Amino acid sequence: MESLKINFAGAEGETLAARLETPGPNPAAYALFAHCFTCGKDSSATVRIARALAVRNIAVLRFDFTGLGQSEGDFANTNFSSNVADLAAAARHLREHFAAPQLLIGHSLGGAAVIATAHLISEARAVVTIGAPSDASHVVHNLAAHADEIEAAGQAEVSLAGRRFTIKRQFIEDLQDQNQQERVTQLKRALLVLHAPTDDIVGIENAARIFQAAKHPKSFMSLHEADHLLTRARDAEYAASMIAAWSARYVGADA
Repeated sequence: MESLKINFAGAEGETLAARLETPGPNPAAYALFAHCFTCGKDSSATVRIARALAVRNIAVLRFDFTGLGQSEGDFANTNFSSNVADLAAAARHLREHFAAPQLLIGHSLGGAAVIATAHLISEARAVVTIGAPSDASHVVHNLAAHADEIEAAGQAEVSLAGRRFTIKRQFIEDLQDQNQQERVTQLKRALLVLHAPTDDIVGIENAARIFQAAKHPKSFMSLHEADHLLTRARDAEYAASMIAAWSARYVGADA
């Protein structure tokens, strides 16, 4: 198994930092992983799931969205739509240098992002969401304390997971413009919804709404006793094993 350092041009031309976790030169399939809101490619869940899938013969590209981690750009000027465009750029890089991703995986808001991106990646056969909100604007609830300042001043400094970020009005407006329910209904890919019943960040009712809106083939798997960020290694490993077993029906040369 190898972990290859990769850089590629994002949607706006900034250099985005990535890692390709690969089992070797001939993986069964390639996957693209979208990390959670303000997290990064090196968050524990992202790394653990990507590497566990590589052990199971699925190569996974994980990267930092524009303005996060080691990627260039200003986070304050990004939004949900730019994340979708970055995902499409990552898929293009895989297509041109390795093979197009057949599997899209997203954690939390990243789950909403892969649903929104799927129609831009014709080779994608299957989509996996982990603790994803059914509505992208779910994030707005976490910013409620700053809503008046953002509206009046056009932006505000907010603390998220112990780090300071500038959130602009355009970020909020872009989230509110997303129609995720329609995207789920029109997904036209196999869908696996992974969610913890005890998730206190994105409630389990979000998984129910995504699952009910989706058309078959669709599956739901419970991440029993896991937290939202899958901070325990065994929870991330379990998620990876479920993704590998489920996706084998849909991705790879023999699918």
